[in-house]
Amino acid sequence: MLGMDQEGWKPDLVVAHPSWGEALFVRDLWPRAKLLCYLEFYYAAEGRDVGFDLEFGQPDLGMRSQLRLKNTTHLHALATMDRGLSPTRWQRDSFPEHHHRNIDVVFDGIDTQRVRPDQSASAVLRAASGREHRVQAGDEVVTFVSRHLEPYRGYHRFMRALPGVLAARPQAVAILVGGNGVSYGPPAPDGKSWRDIFLHEVRDHIDADRVFFVGTLDYERYLRLLQISACHVYLTYPFVLSWSCVEALSAGCLVIGSDTPPVAEFIDHGDNGLLVDFFDTAGLTKRVVDALAHPYRYTTLRERARARVKAQHDLNRHSLPAQQALIEQLMGS
Repeated sequence: MLGMDQEGWKPDLVVAHPSWGEALFVRDLWPRAKLLCYLEFYYAAEGRDVGFDLEFGQPDLGMRSQLRLKNTTHLHALATMDRGLSPTRWQRDSFPEHHHRNIDVVFDGIDTQRVRPDQSASAVLRAASGREHRVQAGDEVVTFVSRHLEPYRGYHRFMRALPGVLAARPQAVAILVGGNGVSYGPPAPDGKSWRDIFLHEVRDHIDADRVFFVGTLDYERYLRLLQISACHVYLTYPFVLSWSCVEALSAGCLVIGSDTPPVAEFIDHGDNGLLVDFFDTAGLTKRVVDALAHPYRYTTLRERARARVKAQHDLNRHSLPAQQALIEQLMGS
């Protein structure tokens, strides 16, 4: 910003994500500029992601202190911004209540013309043994997507459900999209990856040739897998909602999601998807097996999933106009 200012920039508006301190000194350098902050998540030691999954322990004083300090940049932003923007109500509500009136809720938006069902979609996968396997829309394909395969996004819960799913449905395959690192939460112990830890836990109870780890994908290949999916599992701690959840809904997937607040804001159980307790392995297995065994029971849910995204979260018809209207309102104030 200093370099831009020295080149003569005097912005009317600055839009910033303040989490890592990007917005700290905007007011000092450009006191006349309007400041709009994208407020993604306010940390807490209880009631959200931290301490949710007791398998990985409770937060100690060090962690609680760390969380308080991580909120420092948000508190600076709340004190200096003209307006805030959050993508979901639950994320907005994570911030102190007396600031809610100054934070608009507008989801980032999905290009529903691009992210749409395609009954002709197909893909060729390579199993661990090297054998190629072709899948297409209509096959018994279970998909799971996360930036990285880690506990925050329920990778371990999904892997523990897989043996039961594959045993009950001999033609089913599982496709997992995501890297081997960590986006959220602690790293895996002893230099291992979370992917390998939980794969090792179930490896003697699954057919490795029916479980495909495809790593990270370009966007078109990723969308093709959503279009092929007979059942898409999306699990998360009470944390920031992934775009992939809403993209799966837009693609007409039957989404089986964890009954955690950010997911329940977008999925009404039995209406446009299904919800299951994050920790209920048997319940998740049962829902996935039923989805694969009786796909036509869920046709209406898939149609409603897409219809709701189009009606409420389409990028060009809803989200972008709402974001532009917020900026115009802010600039006119």
